[in-house]
Amino acid sequence: MTGAGGVSAPTVRTDIGPDDLESGPLESPKYYISPVQPGVYVVNSPEAPSNSNKQKHTNKINENNKAKHEVFNIDDDIQLRPSNGNTGNQDIDGSNRDIDRSQTFGVDENEARGNWTGRLDFILSLLGYAVGLGNLWRFPYLCYRNGGGAFLVPYLIFMSIVGIPLFFLETSLAQYSSCGPTTCWGFSPIFSGLGIAMCMVSGLTSLYYNMIIAWCMFYFFVSFQHPLPWAGCDNDWNTEDCRLKLPSVSCDDGVKHVNGTCYVDSAFTGLWNDSLFTEATGRKRVSPSEEYYNGYILGISSGVEEVGQPRWQLTLILLAAWTICFLCLIRGIKTTGKVVYVTAIFPYIMLLILFFRGVTLDNAGEGIKFYILPKFEMLLNAKVWKDAAVQIFYSMGPGWGGILALSSYNRFHNNHVGDSLFVSLGNCMTSIFGGFVIFSYIGFMAGQLGVTVDKVATDGAGLVFVIYPEALNNLPGSTFWAIIFFLMLITLGLDSQFVTVETVMTGLCDSFPGLRKYKTPIIGALCFFSFLLGLPMCTPGGVYILQILDYYVAGWSLLFIGLTEVLAVTYVYGCRRFCDDIELMIGRPPALFWKVTWMATCPIGIAFILVFAWVDYAAVTYGDYVYPGWVDGVGWLLALVSVIWIPGVAIYKLYKEDDDDTLLGKLRLITVPSREWGPALVKHRRLVERVPGFVVDPFTEKGQLNRAYSGSSLGSIHIANGNSVRRYPSGTSMVGSTRSLSTGRSGVSATSRVTYESQI
Repeated sequence: MTGAGGVSAPTVRTDIGPDDLESGPLESPKYYISPVQPGVYVVNSPEAPSNSNKQKHTNKINENNKAKHEVFNIDDDIQLRPSNGNTGNQDIDGSNRDIDRSQTFGVDENEARGNWTGRLDFILSLLGYAVGLGNLWRFPYLCYRNGGGAFLVPYLIFMSIVGIPLFFLETSLAQYSSCGPTTCWGFSPIFSGLGIAMCMVSGLTSLYYNMIIAWCMFYFFVSFQHPLPWAGCDNDWNTEDCRLKLPSVSCDDGVKHVNGTCYVDSAFTGLWNDSLFTEATGRKRVSPSEEYYNGYILGISSGVEEVGQPRWQLTLILLAAWTICFLCLIRGIKTTGKVVYVTAIFPYIMLLILFFRGVTLDNAGEGIKFYILPKFEMLLNAKVWKDAAVQIFYSMGPGWGGILALSSYNRFHNNHVGDSLFVSLGNCMTSIFGGFVIFSYIGFMAGQLGVTVDKVATDGAGLVFVIYPEALNNLPGSTFWAIIFFLMLITLGLDSQFVTVETVMTGLCDSFPGLRKYKTPIIGALCFFSFLLGLPMCTPGGVYILQILDYYVAGWSLLFIGLTEVLAVTYVYGCRRFCDDIELMIGRPPALFWKVTWMATCPIGIAFILVFAWVDYAAVTYGDYVYPGWVDGVGWLLALVSVIWIPGVAIYKLYKEDDDDTLLGKLRLITVPSREWGPALVKHRRLVERVPGFVVDPFTEKGQLNRAYSGSSLGSIHIANGNSVRRYPSGTSMVGSTRSLSTGRSGVSATSRVTYESQI
C-alpha cells in the first residue's frame, strides 16, 4: 500500500486475536498486548460492549496500530460519510455498527498532542491540581472568619450547584474537542478570548503561588535543626515585643501597674493585662514564629513603598522552585503524570498523621468544637456566601484553564463523569478533613496562649507560617513534625503549580502547533521569565506585592470568566447540543441534574455573588497595614488584564468578519460552530450523527494532509481554490464547504450554519 506522496505505509497486523493477548488476573479489566508492544493494554469502560469475539479484539488492535502509525488503508476501517448528509454510526452499506468504547493505553490516541499514559495519571493530576495550599490555609481561615460550621453550609451548597457542575462542564468540553483553553471555543468563536483570559489568570497566579512554595521550601530546609529556629526570642531578628520577653503573669505577689505590667521587688516580671499594655504603650506582644517569619524569612519593610533589593536567600530558593517546575514539565504529561503519584498521594498520608497527632493534643476539642458547631446567624450575612463561592473557584479550578488543559489530553471514550465527581468530592472532603486537622492545632494554640479559639488565627499566609510553626514548636519531637508538615505543603503546592504552568504552555502550543517541537526550550524560557517576574516578591516589600496579586488576580475575575463560560456553552452553543456531545463520548446522555445546574443554578448563583462582590468591594489590606490609594488602581488593572480579552477578542472577530455587512449578521456568523469544531480525530468525528453536513475531515479541506485518508483507493475530488488545489476523498460530504472554498477561510458556510442552528 502506498500513502501520500508515494511513501509506503507501515504494515498493519490483522491476525492478532484474543489468543495473542496476555490476560491479567482473574476478572481483571485489562488485556495486555505484550506480543506486539509491551506495556500496551486495553481497558473496557463500563459503557463498552463485551469484547468476547475475536473480530472485535482484532479491530481494536488494528485501530491501535493505525493510531500509532497514522498511515493506513482506508478501505479496511474508515467509514466515509455519505454525500447526502446522513451521519452516524453506520457503515457505507447503511448497516448499524456498535461503538467499542474500550480504551487502549500505552500508546497515544492523539499522537500530535499526546495522551495520558493511564486513567489514574489523569485523575491524580486533576486531584493534585484541585487540592492545593488553599485547602489548608484559605479554607480554614474563611471558615474561621465566617462562623466556623456556619461556613460549611453555603460551601457545600455552592459546591453542589456550582462547583461540581462547572468542573464536569470543563472536563467534557476539553475532552470532546481535545483542545486546551485557547482553542476549545470552536463551538462559538466569539468567546475565544475566554481562553486567553484563563491563561493570563494562570500565568499571573503562578508567579506568587511559586513564591509561597519557595517559602515552604525555606521552612523545610531550616527545620532540620533542634531547637527550631523560631523557638526563642534571643536572635538577631527578635524585638523587645517578642512574647517570651513579655510573658503573661497573674501578678498575685507583685505590683500591678495601670499600663498592664507587673513588677516584683521593682523587677519587671511580665504583663498582667495585655489590653492595658497595648493601649498605654502602642506595643503588641508578638510570637517568636511571627518575628521569625517577618524578620528573618521576609525581612519585611514598613510598606509597599519600600520595596528594596531582592534578598539572596529568597532569590535562590525561588530559582530552585522554578527549576523543579521546569524539570517536571519538560516531558509534558508523561512526566507530570508520574510525579503526581507522589505529590497527590503523599499529602493525604501526612494529613492522616497530623490528624491523629492533633486530636490527641490538650484543648484540641475546643478548636474542633468551634469548627463544627455553626453560628446560624452568620448565614444571614451575604459575605459568608460570597466567600464560600470564591473559595469554590479558588480551590477547585473552574475558570483557571487548568481543567481544560488536563482534560484535553484525555482519551475520547472515558467515564469522566465518575472522574469529575471523584475529584470534586475529593477536593471538598480534603478541605473539610483538613479543617479538623487545622482546628485541632488552633485549639491547642488557644490553650497555650490562654485565650479563646476565636483570638488565635491570623489571615492568609500568616496561618501557614505563623500559627502552624508556633503549634509545631510546642509538640514533642517538634523537628520531626515541622519537617513532615512543610514537606506536605511543598507537595500540595507543586502539583497545582505544575498544572498552572502547563495551562499556559498548552494554550501556546495549541494556538501555535509549530511550537510543540520546541517545547523544552519554551518551557525553560517561560519558567526563567516567570522567575524574573517573581523577583520583586523576594524583596523586603515582596509580601505586600504578593498580597496584591492574590487579592485582585484570583478574585472577581474568576467569577466573571466562569459566568461567561457557562452562558456560552449552555445558551449560545446550546445545552442540548452539548449534552449530545457528551453522550457521543460516554455512550449515554448526562443526567437531568447537569442540565438544570448548567442552565439555572450556575449562572444565577455566580451572577448573584459577582454583583455582591462589586457592591461589597473593599480595597486590599495586609493585616493592620492599609495600602496607599494608588495600589487600588494597580489592582484593578491586574484584574482587568485577564478579563479584558473576552470583549477584546469578540470585538476583533466582529471587525474581521467580512462575510456579512450588518452587525447582526456578523454576530450570527461568529456565534455558531466553526467547521473544525468537534472531536479532534477523524475516527471520532465519524460518530457524529445529529448534525447533517458535519465535516468529517476539515483539515484536508484546508489543504493540510490528513493521513487518515492517505492511500485511499476510493478516488478523490480536485477542487480549485485560487492558486491551490485541494484533494477531497470521494464520498466525503461537501455540504457547507462553499464559504471556506471561496474565501480561503475555515469558517462555517451558510449551509452548515443553518444545520447547526436547527439543532438548538
